[in-house]
Amino acid sequence: MAQMIGAFFSLYLATLLLLAGSGLFNTYMGLRLTSQAVSEVWVGGLIAVYYLGLVFGARIGHKIIVRVGHIRAYAATAAIVTITVLVLALVDNLWTWLGFRFIAGIAMVTQFMVLESWLNEQTENHQRGRVFAFYMVFSSCGTVLGQLSLTLFPTLDFQPLIFAAMCSALCLVPIALTRRLHPALQLPAPLQVKYYMARVPLSLTVLFVAGTLTGAFYGLAPVYALHQGLSNSQVAVFLAASVAAGLVAQWPLGWLADRMNRVLMIRISAMVLVLLAVPLWGWGWTFSFTALLAFSCAFGALQFTLYPLGAAFANDNVEQERRVGLSAILYMVYGLGACVGPLVAGLLMRELNASMYFVFVSVCGAILVLVIRPQRVTGANLTEDAPTHFVAMSDGLQSSNVVAALDPRVDVEHDVSFEPVEEVEPLAQEDAPEAAPVAAEASLSGDQYDDGSNGQGDTRRVDPG
Repeated sequence: MAQMIGAFFSLYLATLLLLAGSGLFNTYMGLRLTSQAVSEVWVGGLIAVYYLGLVFGARIGHKIIVRVGHIRAYAATAAIVTITVLVLALVDNLWTWLGFRFIAGIAMVTQFMVLESWLNEQTENHQRGRVFAFYMVFSSCGTVLGQLSLTLFPTLDFQPLIFAAMCSALCLVPIALTRRLHPALQLPAPLQVKYYMARVPLSLTVLFVAGTLTGAFYGLAPVYALHQGLSNSQVAVFLAASVAAGLVAQWPLGWLADRMNRVLMIRISAMVLVLLAVPLWGWGWTFSFTALLAFSCAFGALQFTLYPLGAAFANDNVEQERRVGLSAILYMVYGLGACVGPLVAGLLMRELNASMYFVFVSVCGAILVLVIRPQRVTGANLTEDAPTHFVAMSDGLQSSNVVAALDPRVDVEHDVSFEPVEEVEPLAQEDAPEAAPVAAEASLSGDQYDDGSNGQGDTRRVDPG
């Protein structure tokens, strides 16, 4: 393990510093705006537009890398991120902040693309799973450390901004001093939206809802916590505990996901999410900080594992040679959800009260319970290697879609995602048994994860070892 970390330490360290600055800044921004009585819609809007930059900035980032190369692109975008942090100390206009947050999203995803291209280029096929896992751990730890660093600053002055800017600048050092060769340029996978919407609609629903929960969490959970009387330091711990729990929960959940029906697991997680949020709906009950911390850990374990669960569900129903394109679609849908979630939750909180954040969480969970049903799963598109092994994944917006090449479920050498797909007329669900060959290509019946037991247990297995 030490040898693996040492081989890529400069890239892992740059990732940790990059996300430490981002984690600190996002939390600081929500707390500062709330302390200034700024509307929750604005708080949600600022995080939403940042995610919008992350999702749609990949094409721009690719053009920058083509034009000037990886190291120059990384250095330029790191400087831009640093500027977008420091500008908040000089400008109070929210519309200006909005524009800079969008630019920051584009710059951040470009940095992710550079780091992940290097990791992918210099990783042997048999190492991809471990390199991917370490990258995920360093990403999540960076976010947690960034949030916890807010405890070093008792007041919401400009000191946290300076610290976040320092992290953004420091992430330049490991890359600027690296002796590694430039990685080969990776083309962004085409977004074959129609094909994947017909193939894995239920998985895309899971990813969209997971994105709404994640976006609302990073944007508005600090606002909720502040309204509950927590101090700035306690809010930072409240958020960090949730992210850390989401990271730790992936290993036991992954063990279960390789042995249980994944539709059932998603539904159970969603049901627990709905019920767990009910006590926090604003009944007038008072919870101690310890109790809120326990709630935060439970929510983190549930909401941050929806992304890898949905991705595993999707991979079960898409051939290995098309999973690079699948990852691009999953990333886009998750990001769009992260744009919508903060806006909707912020609007509810502004019109009613801060407790509407957890009403929003319950509604998101209820949508999954209603939509992701075993009756909608036919098994027509199930791949030969299904169920694929569960792969622990960090928050999808702590990376770019380039990281898909490190996913051990993806066969980069034989991937055909860049080739056009044959358009097949979708069939109604009730027609699927009479036309199984065509239904195997495209079906409106949902993701095709058939366990032969109507969602009550998985009868198809691969050796988990």
